[in-house]
Amino acid sequence: MPRLDRLLAHNLDCPRRQATRLCRHGHVTDESGAALRDPALAIPPSALPITVRVAGEPAILRVRYHVMQHKPRGVVTALRDDRHPTARDLLGDVPLGRDLRAVGRLDLDTSGLLLWTTEGALLHRLTHPRYAVPRVYQAALARPYRAPTEDLTLDDGHRPKLLALAPLERASCHPGLHVPEEAECLATITLDAGKFHEVRRIFAALGSHVLGLCRVAYGSIALPYDLAPGTHRELDLHARFADLHPAPAEAPA
Repeated sequence: MPRLDRLLAHNLDCPRRQATRLCRHGHVTDESGAALRDPALAIPPSALPITVRVAGEPAILRVRYHVMQHKPRGVVTALRDDRHPTARDLLGDVPLGRDLRAVGRLDLDTSGLLLWTTEGALLHRLTHPRYAVPRVYQAALARPYRAPTEDLTLDDGHRPKLLALAPLERASCHPGLHVPEEAECLATITLDAGKFHEVRRIFAALGSHVLGLCRVAYGSIALPYDLAPGTHRELDLHARFADLHPAPAEAPA
């Protein structure tokens, strides 16, 4: 079970030695005001997150943190970048911010749902092709696309697995999708992986060109209509992906 001093150091972003001193000097109290002087106090994971007071100020102690973000266009999925604003910058001073990592990536010109987690094992399960978590995108296209064939192959030899591809009515567009005036058609596409520029390359292989692209769902999580571009909110990814298991292996040809 996590110790109190470790939780304090992790959540306050301070050295563990400093967290130990705070406890022993009576500066850490529970919500009733009782001093928590034992830095080795074990906190059951089922009790987390909990609220304590440090020098009179409330502090929430957590072991993990998850965020859903509406990434706008013109922002890169990165912790830092010398040329563009980053999606991480838009999160601001969130809990456990130094440990947050993006679940997959959205490129500079793609908007939509971007998940963040502090847990490496969960990040692996949500992004590894073996787990085949579906990603749903809406696209504004320069011209109509051809129907895909079973042997659709991209320019690098990759054969994408399309779970769904269908026309999209303008009335059904997510408000996060940028639709330029010159767009001639709209589509929704679902993939079981997230390779580099895969959606754009698929539509190029089908004779069209993406003008606007928005990820509107990742697994069971949909991008809320009321989550404005550039904003975020906390969510529990464990609860939403509790039943996530590896996809069955395909039989050899």
